[in-house]
Amino acid sequence: MAANNFDFVVIGAGIVGLAMANRIRQIHPNATIAVFDKETSVGEHASGRNSGVLHAGFYYSPDSLKAALTRDGNKLLRDFCAEENIRVNETGKVVVAQNSSEVTALQELHRRGNSNGVITELVSPEQLAELEPLAKTSELALWSPNTAVANPLEVTQALANKVIREGTTLKLGHEVLRTAQNRIVTNLGNYSVGHIINCAGLYADKIAKPFGFCDDYAMLPFKGLYWYGNWAPGKLQRHVYPVPDVRNPFLGVHLTVTIDGRAKIGPTAIPIFSRESYAGFVGLSAKEILNIVGIYPKFLASKHHDVLGLIKSEMPKYSQRHLVTQAKALVPSVDPKDFKERGKPGIRAQLLDIKNKKLEMDFVVRGDEGSTHLLNAVSPAWTSALAMANHVCQKFD
Repeated sequence: MAANNFDFVVIGAGIVGLAMANRIRQIHPNATIAVFDKETSVGEHASGRNSGVLHAGFYYSPDSLKAALTRDGNKLLRDFCAEENIRVNETGKVVVAQNSSEVTALQELHRRGNSNGVITELVSPEQLAELEPLAKTSELALWSPNTAVANPLEVTQALANKVIREGTTLKLGHEVLRTAQNRIVTNLGNYSVGHIINCAGLYADKIAKPFGFCDDYAMLPFKGLYWYGNWAPGKLQRHVYPVPDVRNPFLGVHLTVTIDGRAKIGPTAIPIFSRESYAGFVGLSAKEILNIVGIYPKFLASKHHDVLGLIKSEMPKYSQRHLVTQAKALVPSVDPKDFKERGKPGIRAQLLDIKNKKLEMDFVVRGDEGSTHLLNAVSPAWTSALAMANHVCQKFD
């Protein structure tokens, strides 16, 4: 086959795209497969900028893709890390109630966990003190023993190494400019393709629209900020999360333990107006800002979300002191002066259902014989990636 012809082309060298390439290779060992990405290294966006938490899968509605794929992905990712000798820190996670009104929500998370086949346990404040002495709760807490953490970029790079080792071509620095059925145009050449798999993350909607698979959605980016603590490694033993607001697809500011035992606070869910606005004015595009600003009247009119409340609560979190102070409700010993090291920010590629004026809560998979599009592949997509690939690639088997 000519060098510019591939049976399968994956757009996006994050963990989801690499997982897709890996699974297709397992199904079709002799296929020609390429992964394209505009960046010069893998995992430059969400895959390398998240907390590395291996989620267990108890948050999500039992009938959702997120529920099944997070549960299964947790095991598959652990297995992959074991095969590749990648360290996993078995932290577990506690979800704490800040007042008695949140206890009912904790019980609902426990029920969802049971429905999803995920082990969770409701524990007393005394039991919580044994699990994580620094955490504080009201009446009950939820314990998730199967939540863990790994280095997200290390895992993504290991998966890239595996697909290359097994014969997949990794075309970094190749920005996909245009797509059509069985053809892609990049900044470095044109390619004929048997099947296009769109895992472009922040740009997945743009890739999908010419194929007619994302006309009912608009992309709203949200920025996640993190701060690292100077605490001795191991001082915080467990991830500590608040009870989430079920109206929004965000889990709230929390404390996580990194692979090397450090404490980390974040992320935020700050509304922003450009897909790669990681810092200052870098990555800003006037055209994109106008486009996203134009979507906000629909979002603000949503009856499903307290949008003004979300904006009012999130914007002050640009302040390090304000953001870190949020975590004191979970871990009272948190002090802003101990969390001064800025983490690498991430941007969530969140889809808005335009007609229903509602943030999409689940992963979305669409496609036909010529293309497949993984849309709204937001958290916990890092945990779910290998299971997502198994699910999506059934059509190629």
